[in-house]
Amino acid sequence: MDTQQNTALTRALAEVPGPLPTSGVIHIVIPHTDRFTIVGNHLAQHPDLSCTAVGIAVRIQSLPQGTEVSIKALTARCKEGEKRIAAALRELEAHGYLQRSRNRLPGNKVITRTVFCNQPAALTHPRRPAAETHPRAAAWASAPVRMPARVDVPAPGPVAVSAPVAVSAPAPTPVPTAAPPVPEALVAPPVPAPPAPSAPLFVPRVPPPTAPKASRRPLPQPSDLTPELDRAATAFLSDLRSHAPQFILSEDDVRRLVPGVAAWLERAARPDAIRRSLTDDPPHPLKHPAKLLSYRLTELLPPAPPGADDLAALARPRVTVTPFQTCDDCDRAFRSADPGCCRDCRETRTAYAPAAA
Repeated sequence: MDTQQNTALTRALAEVPGPLPTSGVIHIVIPHTDRFTIVGNHLAQHPDLSCTAVGIAVRIQSLPQGTEVSIKALTARCKEGEKRIAAALRELEAHGYLQRSRNRLPGNKVITRTVFCNQPAALTHPRRPAAETHPRAAAWASAPVRMPARVDVPAPGPVAVSAPVAVSAPAPTPVPTAAPPVPEALVAPPVPAPPAPSAPLFVPRVPPPTAPKASRRPLPQPSDLTPELDRAATAFLSDLRSHAPQFILSEDDVRRLVPGVAAWLERAARPDAIRRSLTDDPPHPLKHPAKLLSYRLTELLPPAPPGADDLAALARPRVTVTPFQTCDDCDRAFRSADPGCCRDCRETRTAYAPAAA
């Protein structure tokens, strides 16, 4: 007796027209009059989107124009965490419902502009005329009413009149006449030809969400791949797995990476320094060790060692240093290019010179 029953839902279920299904969901449809959002089945029943992504898309679609829909803002509105909301936004971005771009405003202020499209298929597919969308309805609307091609109309003849006395009239003399023209409405319309092939279904009108990636730089090459450098680089790559077990390379990978290692050795890099630069802090799990080595050999290439002329220029003094001298009068040290007296002793001599004269 203490269990509450939803009597309103029971009454509404009793008013559902038609026989109810024996299994599955039963819909009680009450038309909305205010505060509602139209959501297409292409989104609500999307086979590749998760339920979280569909729910986030419906939430974004129901918000007014200009509402903040960043990950932080959606986390404050929804019960899902930041990771689930970020993953849902990436799903919507991959399927064309969402596009995020960074724009620079006057004053060097950078903002993230978010654009949501409730029907992305309409942007990538051209609109077709109604005749192509509903060919059967267009054919019924354009075709005239089908009538029999020929109607046999009986020729006028004697009419029997019910009267007290039957009067027989002489049969009229048949007059040969031409066949009447058949009206256009009675002519069967020609069978419409199949529609011509339309434009291609996929016409991209929206730029991709991400910019194209820049091409990777080629693997560094030594100025002269001598046999000694080739053997040293091959031995280095083959022995790499003994120091880092996850870096197991195939023979083709070793031959492809030999020029890069030879370029490092040519620049006077020590093998232990090369090994630390290539194998320290790898990602977990490491799926493609050869690709990681190729990337690090290219991006971390040290500069060429300076030549003898460059080192001589570095050793050459740039500032001339004035040597120390000892004063002849007071034996005090002072800097001067020529020996003699210090400044104080010179001033004293200058002051006493006129008096002595």
